[in-house]
Amino acid sequence: MEQKWSIRLIRFAAIFGIIGTYLGSHMSGQMDYSLRPIHAHILLVGWLSVFAWGIFYKVYRVKYKKLVSIHSILGMAGALGLTIGMWMYTLNPFNLGDTFVLVFFIVGGTLLLLAFALFVAITFLTEKTSER
Repeated sequence: MEQKWSIRLIRFAAIFGIIGTYLGSHMSGQMDYSLRPIHAHILLVGWLSVFAWGIFYKVYRVKYKKLVSIHSILGMAGALGLTIGMWMYTLNPFNLGDTFVLVFFIVGGTLLLLAFALFVAITFLTEKTSER
């Protein structure tokens, strides 16, 4: 279970990595840094955190396998929701209602917070294995 989610998380993180670096390059080329918070969250949450979770699942075995799936889905949904929510909150490109945009942003952040809390618990629920 961990191996399957490990590669999924790493691939998901890689997509965020390319989006984040492209956004940074674009901002630099345009000399417009108004999207810095979104750029930073894409790279920190979408790339770094999700990648770290993927590596964790590659290295460690978790006692309760279902938690791996729950955590991974929460983490990916939260990273996506938070960063898209930030983008919509900042630019509102679709002219959606302010309440909808704010709720979208908050739900994404809450899912991500739950993923981090679950990850803390998972780190204490690893199986003892022989040295690799």
